[in-house]
Amino acid sequence: MSENPTQTGVDRRDFIKTSVAGVSAVSLAAASYNRVYGINERIGVAFLGVGGRCQAHINHVLALRDRLNIRPVAVCDVWDGHEFQYMQGNQQRTYSQGLFPSARRCGLPAELRRGVVTKDYRETLENREVDVVCISTPDHWHARMAIDAAEAGKHVYCEKPMTRTIAEAHAVVDTMRRTNKVMTVGVQSMAEPRWRQVNELIRRGGIGHVAQAQTSYYRNYIGGQWRYYQLLREMNPRTIDWAGFLGRNARGVDGQPLGPDLPFDRAVFAQWRCYWPFGGGMFTDLFVHQTTHMIAAMGVTYPARVVGGGGIYLEYDGRDVPDVAAIVADYNEGCQLVVMATMINNYPIDEVIRGRLATVRFGTRGEGANRRQGYEVIDQNLTGGPGRPPVLEGVAGRFTETGPDRDYTPDLWVNFIECVRANNRNTMSTPELGAAAFTTVALGVQSYREGRVLMWDSERREARTADDSWATNWERMSRERARPRQIQGWTGGDAGSVIVPPAYMNLAGPWRDNNTDPAPMNPPTPSGRN
Repeated sequence: MSENPTQTGVDRRDFIKTSVAGVSAVSLAAASYNRVYGINERIGVAFLGVGGRCQAHINHVLALRDRLNIRPVAVCDVWDGHEFQYMQGNQQRTYSQGLFPSARRCGLPAELRRGVVTKDYRETLENREVDVVCISTPDHWHARMAIDAAEAGKHVYCEKPMTRTIAEAHAVVDTMRRTNKVMTVGVQSMAEPRWRQVNELIRRGGIGHVAQAQTSYYRNYIGGQWRYYQLLREMNPRTIDWAGFLGRNARGVDGQPLGPDLPFDRAVFAQWRCYWPFGGGMFTDLFVHQTTHMIAAMGVTYPARVVGGGGIYLEYDGRDVPDVAAIVADYNEGCQLVVMATMINNYPIDEVIRGRLATVRFGTRGEGANRRQGYEVIDQNLTGGPGRPPVLEGVAGRFTETGPDRDYTPDLWVNFIECVRANNRNTMSTPELGAAAFTTVALGVQSYREGRVLMWDSERREARTADDSWATNWERMSRERARPRQIQGWTGGDAGSVIVPPAYMNLAGPWRDNNTDPAPMNPPTPSGRN
């Protein structure tokens, strides 16, 4: 992540020029070839940003190296790092983060080696042994590194959220398409089969018209969310390239510096998720998990209208980001997604997709090693009077097991490497899906911070302040589709989702000039259209 000319001999002014253009000199040369990987050809992995999350990625790559024929060939971070033993309960654990401890774990020399063990990610991209990069830096570096990596001929596994801004997300999508590079966004739940299975159920019309979905992320930690990342005396200006961390000498896709000009602060370095310049708090760190797999299951992409709410209601510790947050996203397909969270209470709500004919509820069954993930389909009763909320604990449906309740990150890596070998951009978690999910949560951030309801223009790929058009358009459709008093539910033709009006609705409508009742209503056709 670092730009340190005293170590690399690279002139900063040259770097700024190339970063503004989005590529470096080596990137232009490397982009001229597309390697095809043979079945027995080893794939080299470089890790950019080797903090806490990346330690798990290192573990997975080391565990999969024989099966997938991959190996770590480079590490990059702005911090020298530190390693020590500590007790957690009755278990002894190892804290290991940063450049040199990660190099040792990967079997690399624990000293600076150009392009192999470095604080300058551009050196890593020059290394021809590197075939793919794993980006686990703070969010504000994701887009710059992903774009430069693709331009340098590398494939990309990038942690979520895909970027820090909406403009960056679409710049990454455009780059990956243009360079034909494979990219996976690290939303590990996308490797779970249940989201794809439910999407197939929905596409078959199994739950009727999808109207609403809800999901959540609840935590509770007495020290404050993300303050559990330790601050160490070994984190200091001698061991950390602070300018490299901030990104003051690099440019984003908008030509502006990546990060702010701040004095050195251990809390900002280790607990950066608490501060707006580097991330989006719960919205982008946690909501993006839930939003990604929910829109994939629902079969929608970009929202049409978004509002975000919340605030810092308890965690008064100098943070910027809220401890209670919510997003309501409406879609042109005629449905809604609600995402809720708090970091000061861990009691959840059900994760569900509501259709006219049935509800899908996601959950688990069993205990311990036998705990399984899956979903249940709860039928709707469409006869009788208005439905009332049942006691949730008493509601049961047809439960379908889809896999063990475990971490699916290794599965995402397997899929990513298989797609790299096949030169197949259609990974389980594509940048296109990542951009749609991130746009949703980033609009929630913008709405929360600016106090505005926002509408998304997909053609221009930009947000604007909402007006009354959303409500008035749906009201207009209701009136137009009821003419000439053929009242029905318009659901895009979903069989079984039609409105069947009671007979007395024949008495509705404007009184006729000849002082007679309105004309009789034609019944809806079996297809749901008149």
